[in-house]
Amino acid sequence: MKSKIFSLLILFSLVCTATYAQMDDKAVFEQYKSAVSPKLPLEKLIEETGRFFLDRPYVASTLEINDREQLVVNLRELDCTTFVETTFALALTAKSKDFTYDNFCRTLTQIRYRDGKIDQYPSRLHYFTDWIKDNTKKGLVKDVTKKISCDTIRFHDGFMSHNPDKYRALREHPEFIPTIAAQENDINQRIYNYIPKADVAAKANKIKTGDIIAITTNLKGLDISHVGFAVWVGKELHFMHASSTLKKVVVSDKTLAEYLSGVKIHTGIIVLRPIE
Repeated sequence: MKSKIFSLLILFSLVCTATYAQMDDKAVFEQYKSAVSPKLPLEKLIEETGRFFLDRPYVASTLEINDREQLVVNLRELDCTTFVETTFALALTAKSKDFTYDNFCRTLTQIRYRDGKIDQYPSRLHYFTDWIKDNTKKGLVKDVTKKISCDTIRFHDGFMSHNPDKYRALREHPEFIPTIAAQENDINQRIYNYIPKADVAAKANKIKTGDIIAITTNLKGLDISHVGFAVWVGKELHFMHASSTLKKVVVSDKTLAEYLSGVKIHTGIIVLRPIE
């Protein structure tokens, strides 16, 4: 009996995944419009938007599908970064006076690209610390980590320029590599405040639902290994994210602090507060 129930659950999951894959992104957008409450405060709307995507399939590299750089919209399949960008862009669009698919695309472009402009592959904000800097400059987010923790961290990015074979665009356009290397060097000059993962539980009360959580890492050549949103569930702070392990968008069963402590490569977090 248990085996039969499990098989039915797997079948249901596959049917849902297939349904998402067959839906047009504009149709998903219209579905989203009817599902959310734009009058909510931005942080609550971000949570509601993120929950709209719960169980949506995790798929990596969905942005690497074109021969030339252009905006890719995929509301059917998400990785951790596209989940954050898409959720944030949808919530901002819902709060605007122009709750349309076209405005959502403009907002997503503004968030995803350096200075909000698409200009070949290096214009995309590949490293999340660059994403933080650029979207802070645009006035879309505020880095509130310094108000929570005095601990600092310096990154040593270089993974992309040292491993161009892992990126289709860099394999096909090696002329982009020096630009990527210069971006990495710029990141490596900065100092960021962060909350060491051992301190997250004690400082959780200073983090709000809807805050963007950027997880720092000890992986060589990288700065941020994973991103998602903070979500308060009762009196506990949890993590809403597109999970590569569970292959779908979830709210973590564990608290954010417990989630961080269970992953060796995670060293701490940077906390970003979206601005309406």
